[in-house]
Parts: sequence; C-alpha cells; structure tokens
Amino acid sequence: MRILVIGAGGVGSSIVSIAARRDVFEQIVVADVDAARAAHAAARTNSTKVVGTQVDASNVIDLVELARSSKADVIVNACDPRFNPPIFEAAFAAGCHYLDMAMNLSVPHPTDPYNTPGVMLGEAQWAAASKWEDNDLLALVGMGVEPGFSDVAARYAADHLFSRIDEVGVRDGADLEISGFKFAPTFSIWTTIEECLNPPIIWEKDRGWFTTAPFSEPETFVFPEGIGALGCVNVEHEEVLLMPRWIDVGRVTFKYGLGDEFIDVLKTIHLLGLDSTKPVTVRGVEVSPRDVVAAVLPNPAELGDKMTGRTCAGSLVTGLGLDGKPRRTYLYQVVDNDWTMREYGHQAVVWQTAVHPVVALELMALGVWKGNGVKGPEAFDAVPFLELLNEHGAPWAMEERPI
Repeated sequence: MRILVIGAGGVGSSIVSIAARRDVFEQIVVADVDAARAAHAAARTNSTKVVGTQVDASNVIDLVELARSSKADVIVNACDPRFNPPIFEAAFAAGCHYLDMAMNLSVPHPTDPYNTPGVMLGEAQWAAASKWEDNDLLALVGMGVEPGFSDVAARYAADHLFSRIDEVGVRDGADLEISGFKFAPTFSIWTTIEECLNPPIIWEKDRGWFTTAPFSEPETFVFPEGIGALGCVNVEHEEVLLMPRWIDVGRVTFKYGLGDEFIDVLKTIHLLGLDSTKPVTVRGVEVSPRDVVAAVLPNPAELGDKMTGRTCAGSLVTGLGLDGKPRRTYLYQVVDNDWTMREYGHQAVVWQTAVHPVVALELMALGVWKGNGVKGPEAFDAVPFLELLNEHGAPWAMEERPI
C-alpha cells in the first residue's frame, strides 16, 4: 500500500514514524504547507520509503496532483478538521481511499444551540456516502484514538460481551504533567477549543441526537492503572454520531477529564472572544483570534521531553452481559509518555492518536477491513484490529465496574 499523509504536525509525523516500521506500506509520502516540517518528519524515520514534500491542504487541485503523482492508494488526513472538505474532495477526485481522525466541523443551531443540533459533525461526509459507494471507494472517518479506538472497543463489546447495550460512555483522562508551563494543552488548542466550546451532542434511542450546554453533566470517573479520579464533562465528539449508526445502543455520551483549571481557561477564552475563527483587523493585518491563541501556546508536538505521566482512552459500556445479567465494563488503553518518547520520540497523546489509523491502514492493505462508502470504525470486525494493536506496543484492557 502507498499512503499519502497530509499534515506533518504532531499526529502526522507520528503516523509516519509508526507506519515506516511496517512492511505492508510500500511508500509513505508526507506533505505539509511547510516543506521543512514535512522533510523533518520524513528524515527522522531513517527510512528510504518515506518522502517529504510540500502541499497546501486547502488547494484541491494541488492535492489531487500530488495524490496522482505519488500513486497513493489512501490519503490520510492529519490536518485540523477545518481542512477536511478539500482533502475529502481531493481523495475522491484522485480515486483514493480516505482516512481521517476527526470529521467535518459542526455549526451550532442559530436559535436553540443547547437543545437542538445545527449542522452536525461530518454531515457533508455522510451526504457523500452513495457517491463513494458508486465509485467503490472507502472513506474511513473518525479513525484515531477518540474517535477510533473507543469505537472499536464499543464494537467488540457489542459483538462479544453484551446481549444488550444501554449506554456507551466514552471517557478520556490523563495524569500528564508538563514542567515549565502553567497552561500547555497536550493536543491542538485549535481543535480543543472547537470540541470543548461547541454544544456537546448526546444520543438517546427514543430521542435521537440532541445538544446540551458546554461542560454539562459533570461526574467523577475513576481511571484505571492508578491514574485515578478525574472530573469529567460532556464535550462534542464524533463517537456520539458514529456509534448509533452501527451499534444498537440506548445512549451515547463523550466526556473529557479536563479539570477545573482547564475549563476555567477555556471559559475565559470564550468570554474574551478568543475562540472565534472570524478574522479581526489588528494594525492593518487580518488575523483569526483562535489562530493567535494557538500561536502563543507551545506546540504540543514539542512538549514530550517535558511531559510525564499517562493518557487513557476508552468506552464504558453498560447493559446486559451474554448471560443476561447486568454488566458494566470499561474497555480502555493506557499509553505512557516515557515509553512513547523512548521508542518513537513522540509524546503520548499524539502517538496514541496516530497508532490507531496505522493499524486500520494495515488492515485495509491486507484486505481484512474492506468496503466502500463513508464508514466509521464500528462498521468493521474489532478482533483483528485489537490483535494487531498489541503488536504495536499499545495493548488494550478491560475492567469490570460495579453496577
């Protein structure tokens, strides 16, 4: 398989580093608007099958030309989701399969944002499904860690652990600490603002999709392997849109263990209008306030040597077990920053996001995961994915919880 990775930031460069070690990939081209960054991502793999080049992710024509010239089988979108439309369109035009880790951005309802969805995540991608089917192309969407691993875990639970699923609650938390910074997000602040300040979406079988206010339904969740108890709140996320399409489930939520301080900072950013993507004029120059926030914060990809701790992602599944008795199981993955830095030179959060698309790409290359149209991870057999994940040093586990 020949893959074209668009975006050489933290996640993109991690994808390249992981994929370069797998024999199933014949060629890996990594492209970025910053040619030097793409070249660095390629060079650090020490692999002759990895090539770095320049491309503007907003330019469909240039993306199509690069995909064709590199004879790519799959385009991997490792950019912020604001670039999804042109990359998604270019993959289809070039006759390539497509994979992303976050779906097209939502737009809140104009008059009732905290009850009624507006434009939901990935809406334009779902609308294009029949076109992709007709051309025998697969767009695998939401295939990172969350969404991604959490969806695979839910699929496994539905197929092998439960006879009825009442709720899947995706829960994400960490005990990561970053020395030298009072505030330093471990993932793209641009994406973090988008997820955390948009109205969170929830699924209920008898109601469908609906929204709530940001940071709603606070709860304390105890994360495994010593990470401990963290306050978690509702956040907008793709799992809520993906899981009900392929899994019979009563309710789906997504909650982050953000912490009070992080939530206070995000609320202040929103209060000051710094979350806006609409350009403002500053000394004759137009600039997006959110881009300014991103520019003044440290690059998450460069924080690995200052980080300690672990990050945990998983799905808490509640319902009836195969024996018909009540069951509550947390299927999860813990990744340690010391290990990812030692083995790959990438910090834990971006590495954990990157390893899952590589596993999915490998299954696609082997013909184990195959199909067409627009599909989420839940549309495929979870077992081969989870087995291959262990080969990458990223094992998963599950823990029974009291009912």
